[in-house]
Amino acid sequence: MLILRPLYSATLLSAVLLASGCANRNVIIDPKGVNMAQYNQDLSECTALAEQVNVGAQTAGRALAGAAVGAAIGAAVGNSDTAQRGAGVGAVAGGAKGAGRAATEKRVVVRNCLRNRGYSVLN
Repeated sequence: MLILRPLYSATLLSAVLLASGCANRNVIIDPKGVNMAQYNQDLSECTALAEQVNVGAQTAGRALAGAAVGAAIGAAVGNSDTAQRGAGVGAVAGGAKGAGRAATEKRVVVRNCLRNRGYSVLN
């Protein structure tokens, strides 16, 4: 069974937390003719919809895949200790990639939601 060392676990946790809080950052709209109170309400609702993106599942799936690849590479070039370290590195890298993809998906959901509500999203 793969047991991640504290550094790996902390890195993976940081990636998940970063991904979970970035859905509405840096959304730029053209404010001309926009009721900002209504926009803020719509942004809040779109952000809530983006929370349906399953960050944990995407992170875990990528972490497991990364661990498998890392362990295989580690076993091919070394011994069981190298395989375990490879698995840990692979898990962190894969988990970070999964968290990054989830964060991107959340941003896409927010932007699409705002566009569908009639806002001119510039980025």
